Amino acid sequence: MSATTYYFSPLGWIEIQASADAVTSLIFCNERKDDECNDSPILAECVRQLDDYFAGRLTKFNVPVKQKGTGFQQNVWNVLTGIPFGKTVSYGDVAKILNNPRAVRAVGAANGQNKVWIIVPCHRVIGADGSLTGYAGGLERKKWLLDHETKTVSTINH
Repeated sequence: MSATTYYFSPLGWIEIQASADAVTSLIFCNERKDDECNDSPILAECVRQLDDYFAGRLTKFNVPVKQKGTGFQQNVWNVLTGIPFGKTVSYGDVAKILNNPRAVRAVGAANGQNKVWIIVPCHRVIGADGSLTGYAGGLERKKWLLDHETKTVSTINH
């Protein structure tokens, strides 16, 4: 079973796809395709968590996620889910966490293959010099997501 729904976020439409037991894709899209919307408990939970994330009430997603990828890609995506809300790391940092410090480009490629944006927070990976680099959803969205998380953290801590 595969199900699809659309979510209107502060950054535009998001297309969410799920199997019977996990979110399989969450990407920004230009428009909603009404004929492709389905009901599913996983999609409903994902939408609820996105509502909470964008409202500043959720800092860690716990909806199940399943992506197809190589073992290396899976390892990179697992590291991404461990990056704390409101924090950033470099591609080199991810490579070091994987005990493969020379794999910076491979980390970047795996990061780019992530299809569950926001939940698997590839937007939290930045260049070694602190620059915003490489986000399939667009650098303006990456900046917005990072600013949103920074503001949310400062609100929680005060």
